[in-house]
Amino acid sequence: MSVRRMTKGARPHSLGAFKPVGHVVVALPSDELARQAMQALFDAGFDDDDVMFVTAEEEGAQMQHMLGHASQLAGFGYEVTLMRRYQQLAGEGCGWLLVYAPDTQHAERVAEVARRFDARLAERYHWLVVEDLI
Repeated sequence: MSVRRMTKGARPHSLGAFKPVGHVVVALPSDELARQAMQALFDAGFDDDDVMFVTAEEEGAQMQHMLGHASQLAGFGYEVTLMRRYQQLAGEGCGWLLVYAPDTQHAERVAEVARRFDARLAERYHWLVVEDLI
């Protein structure tokens, strides 16, 4: 199976739960820090198509919608727990980056930038697991 870059209009999911395989989801303390971290990712070699910025308000609304439509089966998975965490962090004003990182080298670069900008979390999505990067 190939991994595709996500877009704001097409967020990948499984059983209604957010499941962006091949991406790293990063929560930063504010929208402004997320924008600064996005520029750092561009400086580190990522392309415009690789990085999606999402405001705290957009992320909160998206997670609320997805949580309201997730399958009951999805409730048994870690993805729903993460979606609730994402909604909470968005409510606290965290800005978001969704970064296409299909291999370990890319994911490590994302994690380095996330640490530099005091990210609250960085989660790498694999097919079967979600990996904490910071």
